[in-house]
Amino acid sequence: VARDALEREEALAKERIAELDRRLAQYASDLQRERTLAADAAAALERLDAEEETLKTEAQASAAQLSGVNDRLATAETALAASEKSFAEVTGALADLTARRNQLQSAMQGHTQRAAKLETELANIEAGLAASDAGAPDLEVLAAALTQAQTALGEAEEASRAAETAHSHARDEIDAARTPLAAAEKRVQRLETEAKTISKLLAVESKNLWPPVMDALSVDEGYEKALGAALGDDLDAPVDPSAPMRWAGAEVDPSDPVLPEGAQPLSGFVRAPAELARRLAQIGVIERSDGPRLAALLKPGQRLVTREGDYWRWDGFATAAHAPTGAARRLAERGRLASIETELTSARAEMDNNVRALEAAEATRAAAAAAEIKARARWREAQQLADAAREHHAAAEREIARNAARLSALQEARQRTCASRDEAVAARAEAEDALAALPPAGELETRLTQINEDVARNRGALAEVRVEAQTITRNAELANRRLQAIVGERTEWTGRKDKAAAQIETIGERTQAATTERAELDQAPERFATQRQALISEIETATAGRRAAADRLAEGETALAAADKAARAALEAVGEARTEAARAEERRDSAARRLSDIEHEIRESLDVEPAAAAEVAELKPEEQLPEIAEVEGKLDRIRRERERLGSVNLLAEQELTEVEGQHTKLIAERDDLVEAIRRLRQGISSLNGEARERLLASFATVNANFQKLFTQLFGGGTAELQLIESEDPLEAGLEILA
Repeated sequence: VARDALEREEALAKERIAELDRRLAQYASDLQRERTLAADAAAALERLDAEEETLKTEAQASAAQLSGVNDRLATAETALAASEKSFAEVTGALADLTARRNQLQSAMQGHTQRAAKLETELANIEAGLAASDAGAPDLEVLAAALTQAQTALGEAEEASRAAETAHSHARDEIDAARTPLAAAEKRVQRLETEAKTISKLLAVESKNLWPPVMDALSVDEGYEKALGAALGDDLDAPVDPSAPMRWAGAEVDPSDPVLPEGAQPLSGFVRAPAELARRLAQIGVIERSDGPRLAALLKPGQRLVTREGDYWRWDGFATAAHAPTGAARRLAERGRLASIETELTSARAEMDNNVRALEAAEATRAAAAAAEIKARARWREAQQLADAAREHHAAAEREIARNAARLSALQEARQRTCASRDEAVAARAEAEDALAALPPAGELETRLTQINEDVARNRGALAEVRVEAQTITRNAELANRRLQAIVGERTEWTGRKDKAAAQIETIGERTQAATTERAELDQAPERFATQRQALISEIETATAGRRAAADRLAEGETALAAADKAARAALEAVGEARTEAARAEERRDSAARRLSDIEHEIRESLDVEPAAAAEVAELKPEEQLPEIAEVEGKLDRIRRERERLGSVNLLAEQELTEVEGQHTKLIAERDDLVEAIRRLRQGISSLNGEARERLLASFATVNANFQKLFTQLFGGGTAELQLIESEDPLEAGLEILA
């Protein structure tokens, strides 16, 4: 063990040396990067100073240009206002003339369309009057159809009642078939439960290193008590030669005494291993009334038993049948188990017959249900036909009444339409006369074109001056904003330069510490060689002790046989522990490899050491990490927002302020939610833990009381409660073993 520990320590030292070499190379790369960043910051500061001086000079020149442009802008605005006023006056006059013309044309067109529409309506009214004289529906035919539909409805309703009665009778038959099936299922379940219980008890009693000879016996039914009384606890002894207590076997000796007359050897009723042959041959089965008489004739080694369990031994020892032994009870239980199997076969056959009867009743019920559904469907169809016939009859009556009212309304509409048509023709003639009297609009349109050209020319001049003024103003604003931005950039670049200097100093300190540790590890091989030599001496000493221990090994072999059962259990526990240790070591190696990959990915993606990743991500040590899905969603949203930004936004500063406010609010809300989730999880975990503790404590108390009560109630036996199906007591089920 010490040698393995030394080898592991030496391997760790080699790994540490390789790690220090990689770290020194990384420190050299980081130092070069920080120096490059410091040089970039210095160059950026010089560039910002030159840009600031240029912007101040341009701002002074823009102020002088803006004064002259404002005067020209006022003159252009005055000329444009005068031309636009003239344009508005001429446009108003032309619009009035055009509107009047359009109004008259629209009125004339509307009167024409109205007259045509009235002509069409008049023709429709005439057609309606002609159609009103057609024949009305035949009420007698519809009444006969209604009577026939009602008769069919009565027949369908009667068939539906008959199908419903048959369905109810089929359900009653199912209920009658379920009763014997339930009784058969209960009987099968009772026999299966009894068989499982006896099998479990027999299995529990036979759980030892060497199976008892009882497991190899086969007894005729009714002779279990006789065998149990004759052999007693000797049935628990095995025949295995390696067992400390066993049936070694003895051949039948021809000189053995013969059983008294009237006694039959027990070996004729028992099939047993050869090791029990001589013992069974000297045990006689007799009637209870012959016991006292034949017991006096027994020779040494002989015994007598009855089927009821009475027992006489050659030396005068006797046992009554009402004091059965544990072996006799176990033999009786084995016989009961065999009889249960026979009863179980019969019970299962009876249950199958009842299942088939129930299935036949179910089929009959299904057929009756289908017939009932069809009958109800026919009844609903007849009901719909009767309703339709009744509706047709009522609709015919309503149609006759509507025809009379429609005829009167059409006559009134014809008179009203003729008057409206004559009125529309007269209005159209008046509109045509007014349209012919309007003056032409050519002179106003020519003057409007000239004024429009003046307005366009003045607008172009004003636009040029205004663009020039806006350009000067915008350049001045951009210069001022750039000057303000330069102040912030200068502060940022100064901070970067100072940060780079601090990083350079920190990297130098880390490099010095790693170099010192590397030098110390260079001396490790000599130290390991010295320790290895000392271990070799200890191993030789231990080898001599092992030889001495080998001499004492023979003395411990006797104790080994007694401890073999415990040793096997311990070996199984050790095997499981080693398996779990191997799994834990594999998980540890996997986690180490994953950690190394993550550190490499952080260096490649963020260009920082893993220790600085939390600072880059703006995460504090005391805060809980956000969810991965939330971070990925936020990252996608930020990327989409960056793509939507497009070109430079002059309102970016204002929008930045608003976004920062929203971001601060969201962070506060996020922190509140994370804290609430943490508290909820802590509360749930606390409740589950307390519930598990209380449940296990209550279960232990109930189990102990149940075991004690069972023993007191039945005068012996064993019972226990077991949690099954889950390691979590909150999810486990309960099994009772008695």
